[in-house]
Amino acid sequence: MLGHAHIGVYAHVRLRLQRQAIDTFGNALGQTDDEPEDPPAAAVVR
Repeated sequence: MLGHAHIGVYAHVRLRLQRQAIDTFGNALGQTDDEPEDPPAAAVVR
């Protein structure tokens, strides 16, 4: 049971880091993201 929760948290963190990397890369290219900073939706499996 605890292993599944760990996978959910790991997936959430991984998605957040990917979003930050994409935003940083887009900003470096001069693109703007007009949407407000929303955390990615990830379901934590318990």
